[in-house]
Amino acid sequence: MSKPAGLIEIHAATLLMGLTGLFGEFLDANPFVITGGRTIIASLALLAVARAMRLDLRVKSARDWWFFAASGGLLAIHWLTFFKAIQVSTVAIGLLAFSCFPFFVTFLEPVMFRERLRGIDVVMAVVVVAGLAVVTPSLDTGNQMTQGVMWGVASGSAYAILCLLTRSHVATRPAMTVTFYQQVFAALFTAPGLWISRGALSGRTALLLVILGLVFTALAQWLFVASLRQIRAQTASVVTCLEPVYGILFAVLLLGEKPSARTLLGGLMIVGAVFAATLTHVSRTSLKRPQIE
Repeated sequence: MSKPAGLIEIHAATLLMGLTGLFGEFLDANPFVITGGRTIIASLALLAVARAMRLDLRVKSARDWWFFAASGGLLAIHWLTFFKAIQVSTVAIGLLAFSCFPFFVTFLEPVMFRERLRGIDVVMAVVVVAGLAVVTPSLDTGNQMTQGVMWGVASGSAYAILCLLTRSHVATRPAMTVTFYQQVFAALFTAPGLWISRGALSGRTALLLVILGLVFTALAQWLFVASLRQIRAQTASVVTCLEPVYGILFAVLLLGEKPSARTLLGGLMIVGAVFAATLTHVSRTSLKRPQIE
């Protein structure tokens, strides 16, 4: 598989993850119900696919169990805080605040993998964070929009650590195995909250949870994990900042949410950084590829 294939996978995953934010508004349920429901459904779907493909999901060492437990816990924290951000504010604010995670990835990845910190990476991360600052209405924690930004930043920091942790292990493990156990442990960590918040689900809510679990969780997460075999976590993190573009666009079309001028300005700054980073990655890949005459 070539590196362009990894870019295709991360962009496809980003489209699906961008639309995930809408479920925070579609579903009349708290974050534990949404997160627990989607991860249980996703786990069952991935297990069925693995069995159909006769894939070996056996865990071979205690180190693997620790990795799956840690990454599953981070995944649960990411989604719980992500849906909380959207529910206390808007789809646009939640998605844009979450997009701060390239900042964490940019400075943590060189430390974890002993890679050189490139100037262009720092610039892209700074632009993303500057865009986040623009969309923050005030420093008043009583402001719901500010609360949305805070929950979104918490979601982004958890996702950044998850991204790096996954990259450090995915090279020697099948993407399906990693995705499956991350979903399983995320489901286990949210199960207590799901049980406490249990209640009769309407047919509409149940159907939306199935769609969320199958398409926007299992498929999206598998594509994301698979992409890390071909591209750096920093590149994946910046490309994933396209999530707000898809989320905001469909929030306008389906929910009637119209972002403010500040939100649009911050969004444009983030999108600009995304495209610049993506083009830079493609250019580097082209230069390294042998020319055929």
